[in-house]
Order: sequence, then C-alpha cells, then structure tokens
Amino acid sequence: MDPTPALTILTDEEKMFRDMVRDFAEETLTPRVQRMDRDAKMDPDLIPAMAQLGLLGVEVPEEFGGAGCSFFMSCLAVEELSRVDPAVGVLVDVQNTLVVNVIKRWASADLQSRVYPRLASGTVGSFCLSEAGSGSDAFALKTRAEKTDNGYLLNGSKLWITNAAEAGIFLVFANLDPSKGYRGITAFVVDRDTPGFSVGKKEDKLGIRASSTCELLFENVEVPAADLLGEEGKGYKIAIETLNEGRIGIGAQMVGLSQGALEHATRFVQEREQFGKPLAANQGIQFQLARMDMDVALARLAVYNGARLRDAGLPFVQEACYAKLFGSEAAERVTSMAVELFGGYGYTREYPVEKLYRDAKVGKIYEGTSNMQMQTIAKMLLARHKI
Repeated sequence: MDPTPALTILTDEEKMFRDMVRDFAEETLTPRVQRMDRDAKMDPDLIPAMAQLGLLGVEVPEEFGGAGCSFFMSCLAVEELSRVDPAVGVLVDVQNTLVVNVIKRWASADLQSRVYPRLASGTVGSFCLSEAGSGSDAFALKTRAEKTDNGYLLNGSKLWITNAAEAGIFLVFANLDPSKGYRGITAFVVDRDTPGFSVGKKEDKLGIRASSTCELLFENVEVPAADLLGEEGKGYKIAIETLNEGRIGIGAQMVGLSQGALEHATRFVQEREQFGKPLAANQGIQFQLARMDMDVALARLAVYNGARLRDAGLPFVQEACYAKLFGSEAAERVTSMAVELFGGYGYTREYPVEKLYRDAKVGKIYEGTSNMQMQTIAKMLLARHKI
C-alpha cells in the first residue's frame, strides 16, 4: 500500500527522498521498535545512521554538510519514520522543524558555522522552552539569564524537554529582564558539556517511550555572548514563530503513525477469518476502514498544505493549527479503531497497534494543546470576519 494517495502530488525528488526514508524505516527501525519501547531508550546506533542519510540536517545547507532540502521534505521524513516508530519520528522532527529552523533564521553567521556541521553530522539538538509552571502559558517561564562581562549566566530549570537524553546542543529560553515580562525572554545555544548544566530526571511515559523527555538544570551556566540567538528580548518571537512550524511537523508525525495503524489493520482484517470468511468481507468492517482511510488522507492534506505554504513564504499559522489539531484527532480515532479491529490481539504488546495507540495521545498535548490550537483558529477567524 502506498501511504501517499494520488490526491497529494510529490515531485520526483520528493518521491525518491520519501522512498529512501521509508526503506530505512522498514528495514532498520522495525526490528528495534519493540525493544526500544520496552526499554524506553533510543538505540544509539540509529542516530549516526540517520545522520548518514541526511535526516538530522534536512534543511542544513550543503556547504555545512546538510542535505539542503525543504521544510516539506523534513515533514516527509517525520511522516515516514513515524509510520514505523513515532518516537524516532519526533527526534527527527524536533531536530529539523525546531532546532535547525531556529539556527537558520536567528543564529549569527559565526554561530551557524559552528552549530550546523554538528547537527548535520549526528549531534542531536533540543528545544528548551517548557517548565514546571510554564506549559501552554509558555512565557511564564522562571529560568533567568543575567548579563555578565563575557556573556550571560543562566539559572533555573526546564521540564518536558524532548531529545534531552541524546542531545549535545540545547536551545534555551530564559528571561533576561523579568520587569519586561515576555519581552525580556532571550534565547541561547548551550552545549551539553557546559559546567553547571545537567540533564535530570527522565520521564516514564505512556507513549513514544524511546523518545527521551527530561528535566534540565542550570546552575550558574556561563554562555558566551557569541552564543546568543537573535537579539536580547527576542526569545518570545523566536519561540512563537518556530512552534508554528513545529506544529506542522507534529501533524506529520500523527499522519505517519495513523498510516502505520491503517496498514496493520488492513492486512489483519484480510487475513483473519470469522464465521468462515475474512473480516474484510463484512460491510461493517469496510465502513470502518473507509473512515480510517479518509481520516489519514485528510490529515495528510492538511499537513502538506501547511508545509507547502511555509516553503512558499505565505501565511500558514492557521493551516499549521489545522494540521496539528486534525492530525492528532485523526490519529486517536484511527489507532483506536485499529486496536478494535485486531480484537483481543490488538490489546497485547505482541502486535504493533497498541503501541501506536499509546503514541497517538501525545499529539493532542505537546507543541500546543488542542485547546490552544482551537483558540488560535477562532481568533484568526474572528479577526477575518470582525463586525
């Protein structure tokens, strides 16, 4: 089954890239999925393997060792990896749609020359915004930055940080001037080996268990002035603009895992017999498959539309919300139905659909909850039709 139906058009280059990632996912990820989920740990061999394929620097310019491709192709990579294991998909998603994009738009030429080659060659990046009291209200963060003669001093902590266990480069948001509220927030690049910085507790999660989610601790962490991202006080702008793009990436993750669940279910109902005939011969089962297929196809359209608009330099914020909101809702429906179609087998860890069902839930939570997406959509709708 081709996960990309005819109603979504890819160029020859995009098809070749998609097929390369798909082959890698099926051949390299599939044998590792169960073990990584059980152990809640990413296989370290995967990271250099993905770097070699260009998946850790999809948009990094070729002169720095990257693939020099589009944002859309980053989303293709996330989709295809997530079709087999969404935990791996989100590592590549954060690396490309968040970290690489921040470096591309906000880092100085000197900082790009130091960071780009590391990201492209296998150093994992992490986007560090959330805190214990700062989730949907992202700008209530308490981590502080203090200006010094040589740069900045960071103190505080972060929570729910994806890729933290594997990362070597951290993009950290801290408030340089709390009196200015969110306008004091400033962004920095912090190296893992910086004295005073440490990775704390790793969360034991329901789904995407091989993807690390950890606490970060900052105790008088010295950051050189050259490692400032953008300008002082521009952290809020960096975070907002980057997360708008990241939501499309999460939509791609949801499309990929939905496609994987649909494929598993479609095969199973044709192989499994009840009352002397395959389950797929029952019209009721066919209706359920049809709805699952429609959900996946429409979610994919939303994601691809958002990614194309972004690459074209056109407004895409509302479309990014559509992609994440509908993609995560569709993923929850599709994976739930896949478990039901498998019957008792679907409720066991011997079959892959229960994992995809667990993995789907986070899509409605991270990088902006469903309620936050609906709030943004409604605000933009009302602004267009203001009376």
